[in-house]
Amino acid sequence: MIVVPLKEGENIERALKKFKRKFEKTGVVKELRGRQAFVKPSVVKRKEKMRAVYIQQLQQMEE
Repeated sequence: MIVVPLKEGENIERALKKFKRKFEKTGVVKELRGRQAFVKPSVVKRKEKMRAVYIQQLQQMEE
């Protein structure tokens, strides 16, 4: 359960922003979208490898 502490006289819009940020950090929506369709394990591994290569290339470019 997500709890958003409010200060005295705090604007409701600001409280909603805080709630949305906390909700996004939990990753619930991302997980639900990922479960909508089955992805083969080989495809998942391939994407992870491609992402790792991309990150490594970025780090090499910085150096």
